Amino acid sequence: MDQFGSLGLTARTLATALLLIVAPAGATLAQSSPSGAQRIVSIGGTVTEIIHALGEGERVIAVDSTSTYPQSAADKPDVGYIRQLSAEGVLSQKPDLIIAEAGAGPADAIAILKASGVAMVSIPTPPEAEAIAGKIRAVGAAVGTPDAAEKLATDVDAGLSALKQKIAAISAPKKRVLFALSLSNGRVMAAGTNTSADAIIRLAGGVNAAGDVTGYKPLSDEAVIAAAPDVVLVMDNPQLHLTAEQAFALPALQTSPAAKTGAFIAMDGLYLLGLGPRTPAAALDLAARLYPDTVKP
Repeated sequence: MDQFGSLGLTARTLATALLLIVAPAGATLAQSSPSGAQRIVSIGGTVTEIIHALGEGERVIAVDSTSTYPQSAADKPDVGYIRQLSAEGVLSQKPDLIIAEAGAGPADAIAILKASGVAMVSIPTPPEAEAIAGKIRAVGAAVGTPDAAEKLATDVDAGLSALKQKIAAISAPKKRVLFALSLSNGRVMAAGTNTSADAIIRLAGGVNAAGDVTGYKPLSDEAVIAAAPDVVLVMDNPQLHLTAEQAFALPALQTSPAAKTGAFIAMDGLYLLGLGPRTPAAALDLAARLYPDTVKP
């Protein structure tokens, strides 16, 4: 069971949170990818999104439960949560190529898939905006569309550069943003450094209020008070029930600057945290909500 199990949350409920755990940067091909594969199982919401952005969505015959965008992907057969895969379930789709984000599991299921004779590609997913282009190129190489991947990667990098210029022009004081993965049991599970949440907060011109910790950690009340967030940011997932009322009812947040102004932002998890083709737009949307008088989406 991964770190979310102790929170009493189901894997499917936290499907979009796959991107919150840092995957090894050195992931490699399990074996050579057949570029002409026509039955692809895509595991990982960002990988699935990239395949569709490359115009190859029709080749995807099944996805994992974190693959919520585009809708045409979400409507395909579901092989389960990225970290709780069943090798038998994946292989039952009769794929000729499996593409998975690094960190997919459990380890024994991945070992079976690698030994199955089906080509399998593992895509690195470091929590850095600068790594998006490389992720796109890796997926493009796996599906045999390097030219389309190069164009998409270049477009994303251009979008990030344009975003940086807009953010640099913000003259207002930087907002302290607290990303809360969970508010269970009266404790804030916050995103520290080396997370995709930290990356998107910085892209949007904010300061991570939990920047003193690394990864996703439950904060003590004292740490939350010291963080003094101007804004509380969460994933927009009805099953998680992360509402402004719930957040600002916590004693540690009641006196925060965010509570005083009611500054609470909920955004789609994959869009916000995916670090994929839509990241420049997602960061701009977040910046516009952080600095509405300065930034326009």
